[in-house]
Amino acid sequence: MRIVKTAIPDILIIEPEVNSDERGFFFESFNKRALAEAAGLNLEFVQDNHSRSARNVLRGLHYQIKQPQGKLVRVVVGEVLDVAVDIRRSSSNFGKHVVTRLSAENKRMVWIPPGFAHGFLVLSDHAEFLYKVTDYWAPEWERSIAWNDPDIGIAWPVVDEPILSARDRVGVSLREAEVFS
Repeated sequence: MRIVKTAIPDILIIEPEVNSDERGFFFESFNKRALAEAAGLNLEFVQDNHSRSARNVLRGLHYQIKQPQGKLVRVVVGEVLDVAVDIRRSSSNFGKHVVTRLSAENKRMVWIPPGFAHGFLVLSDHAEFLYKVTDYWAPEWERSIAWNDPDIGIAWPVVDEPILSARDRVGVSLREAEVFS
């Protein structure tokens, strides 16, 4: 696997070694030992999640203020614009974000450690998004930052308003959000 550093050093893009031939392809989507050797990450995942969304659906920016989750994310159908925002007040990157295109075609993955808000926009007709997490879902600790917060300044490629959940329609600004110390 190849590890690609981003503008925020804690966010890593992982490009797996894909073996292809006339039958199709094979790659390891997760190998604990290889990831520890390549990136120094010793990860324990407790839950796998799988979502399917239509074009222009925007999910996020989500996080859990307690029981924060590290996420290893990838797309197995379609394409998304994936975004992670640093919401650790003590970080020199507080409020900054990393944007990555993830697709079934490029097979890239992104490691997003605890302390980040996360979201994605579906760019294809539909997309299936998989993510492994380091802590369990805790709805009482879920928080949502507004997808269009001007202080964060994410350049979402949307023509009209994206399709949002009720929760995401009432996301708060980063200035109002409960964040990590």
